[in-house]
Amino acid sequence: MSKVTVRVPATTANLGPGFDSVGCAFSLYNVISFEPAETLIFEGCEEQYQNEENLALVGFDAVLAATNNKRGGLKITFNEINIPVSRGLGSSSSLLVAGALAADYMYDCNLTKGELLCICNKLEGHPDNLSPAIYGGLTASMVSHGTPYSVSYNIHRNLHFVALIPDFTLLTSVARAVLPQTVPFADAVFNESRVAILLKALEEGDGHLISLSLDDRIHQPYRKHLIENYDLVKDCAKQCGSLAFCISGAGSTCLCLAGDDQDFHIKLKKLLAEKGVTNWDIIPLEIDYEGAKII
Repeated sequence: MSKVTVRVPATTANLGPGFDSVGCAFSLYNVISFEPAETLIFEGCEEQYQNEENLALVGFDAVLAATNNKRGGLKITFNEINIPVSRGLGSSSSLLVAGALAADYMYDCNLTKGELLCICNKLEGHPDNLSPAIYGGLTASMVSHGTPYSVSYNIHRNLHFVALIPDFTLLTSVARAVLPQTVPFADAVFNESRVAILLKALEEGDGHLISLSLDDRIHQPYRKHLIENYDLVKDCAKQCGSLAFCISGAGSTCLCLAGDDQDFHIKLKKLLAEKGVTNWDIIPLEIDYEGAKII
């Protein structure tokens, strides 16, 4: 059993109407190493996370439990943590997947990606972030009788995502608490029709259809009020030529589709500064097509 280093991409979930089902992986990564040790050791993370509840360790132990293996001492080193915590970019999923993939490799479990997804989904509860973290690219997922299933879609090469990451967190538990327990039939149909169009529009790069189909009535109208300056930032993005705008996951990060305008993020940052909004990082992101991998 030897040291292994895992790289896992950031992910976005929902993409507007695809609540808890659609996700995409981006070129922003966490890199974590795992190696045998005499005791349980954490390096490179805050002291408050150096315990059995650390999600990288939780993912690691979940694979061992599923494959009837037992863990001895383990050293987990957080080499690069580039995915911001509690910002809607899949930080929790990235840690679970990193631990699960590391355990699979170190203990020669030979699990398929589908089996890793199933194990991690029992911990996370929904596969929208997990699926792109494992497979890479744009995915749609569902759960049937406790088993998650995932399919992949292409994204047109002329589409470019830009992440708008504020300097404040938004806990998923808080973002879920504001959602209604039931939704009107018309709202369910509204979202269902749009997610069907959205996936094809992203493949074809149809900016007009993407803009229309990213609309949503199930989560964003309730969550946007939790994100300071949401309407102002959205308006500025539209002025700078954004094809579409949505909340990333539960927030607080928002996403723009910028088409092929390579200077979009520069224009947006300048305009926001003029409006007095300087606490948002504007980061262009490429699609990650590999998903979690041993490096």
